[in-house]
Amino acid sequence: MEQVRAAADVAGERPPDELYLVAEVNAGVAEQSRLLGMLPGRRRMLLGVPLLAGMTASRLRAVLAHEFGHYANHDTRLGALTMRGRESVLHTVEAFRQGSTRLDYVIGSLYVGYARMFLNVSQSVAREQEFAADRMAARHAGRDATAAVLRGLPVLTAAHTHYQETYVAMGGALGALPPVGEVHGGFPRFLAARTQERLAALAAGRRSPRPHRYDSHPPTAERIALIERLPDDGRPDGSDGEPAALSLLHDPERVFARLEARTLPFEAARLRRMTWDELVMARAVDDAEGWSRPLRVAVVRALRSSAQGTGDAATAQRNATPEGASDDELPGLEEVLDAFDRGLLWTETADRMPKPAQASRLTGQSARNFIRPRIFDGLAGLVHLRLVEAGQATADVAWSGQPGLALHPAWEKDMDDALDAAVADVPDTAPLRALLAGTRPAAV
Repeated sequence: MEQVRAAADVAGERPPDELYLVAEVNAGVAEQSRLLGMLPGRRRMLLGVPLLAGMTASRLRAVLAHEFGHYANHDTRLGALTMRGRESVLHTVEAFRQGSTRLDYVIGSLYVGYARMFLNVSQSVAREQEFAADRMAARHAGRDATAAVLRGLPVLTAAHTHYQETYVAMGGALGALPPVGEVHGGFPRFLAARTQERLAALAAGRRSPRPHRYDSHPPTAERIALIERLPDDGRPDGSDGEPAALSLLHDPERVFARLEARTLPFEAARLRRMTWDELVMARAVDDAEGWSRPLRVAVVRALRSSAQGTGDAATAQRNATPEGASDDELPGLEEVLDAFDRGLLWTETADRMPKPAQASRLTGQSARNFIRPRIFDGLAGLVHLRLVEAGQATADVAWSGQPGLALHPAWEKDMDDALDAAVADVPDTAPLRALLAGTRPAAV
């Protein structure tokens, strides 16, 4: 890649012999050195495709220059020796700590002092190497672009994690994946659809990992502060109108597909592929069925108990539905509402909803307030299933928000109020029934 060679030239170093694109928000250079790292060897660079999707070309130049800055400061080969030493020291301390003899304790206590000294000394060397690499990045890409990279990396990492958890994993329970190439190819669309403020919000709720006492990387805030003390070079921070660095790839779609083939587990080959719309719809239906089932089972048991109380043996037998019953055997939306109208919600149904053991001791209004949200969700699930069946709900991939169902404006406006009325202390199903009057099964 041209940008990689340019960063190597600026640092006065040879470019990597091999460049690998990976599925992480990361970049790095490794070298197969010889003689304990004293003689150079074959260089490999790892460059994350999500990193390319979330950074402009200016900021990518800062990342690349930082990596080659380690080489320019002649710290990588010696750094390999230092890191091997740190790992060996920590391993030895742990081995002595796990020893069971008096000798282990004595020798381990003596060794800990040396270990602390070595780790402290090597830590300061490693941190200075990091600062020197930052200065190289600022010289090549600009002070502001380099600082912007350090600020943006936690946001980009959080965004990628959210994308993986929310979109890629959407079909996990369904045994499905998005179309070929879209496991990674959807991430650029996700980024493009969200403002910087919304992306930053994804990182705001995530606590950064607590650094190890002997972490070789300085705190990010300290690195940014040192960069910003450099003279203003007049170069922009790389945020104004620049395309994503992903555009530097010759054929991004092909890269997405090949990266997916290399990164997904072998078992993924057996999973079915669905479009994003199909995935969203299938997941919404699966979620709605999951929300509604506990309520439907509770209503069955409430009806059975009510029928037994009135001596209606035939009805009791008909409603004696086992826990493992199919959805076809459970009551539908109208039957659930009928049970509410009969006064069975708080007298029979609520107590049969699953709840943690500590909540079983609640009584009266406290018990109602605890279980009400679960009843609300169950009823909402039944409504969603009805709207899907009637063709009045569509899939919304919502790259800028939360994927789910898009409902008719009337439902978006009035559904929550109607559900609240239906699960109130004195249930009123009329508003919900009025909304349901406009639903008709979709034509086949």
